[in-house]
Amino acid sequence: MSAYEIPLKPKGQTFTIALAGVTYNITLFWNRAANCWMINIADAKSVMLVAGIPLVTGLDLLAQYKYLGINGSLVVQTDFNAAAIPTLTNLGSESHLFFVTG
Repeated sequence: MSAYEIPLKPKGQTFTIALAGVTYNITLFWNRAANCWMINIADAKSVMLVAGIPLVTGLDLLAQYKYLGINGSLVVQTDFNAAAIPTLTNLGSESHLFFVTG
């Protein structure tokens, strides 16, 4: 098993990243009503694959989307408190998003 931390900042962002050899467009945004960070994943041609997944700890964010063929898991972990969800200000510093394969 190997884990790769996806570098993030505590602000809305869109970027392109290769995960398990496949290029994806990732958008992260703060959902004020839900009070949490959300992630959208699109393919390299910007076709939306999945939208509005909340960044919560303790589970594979992609578990219910295995049919998409993304060969790995997305996992959120927060320093000092494994159950704490990322806050508006700690994403990328104390709260981390990992892509895990194997």
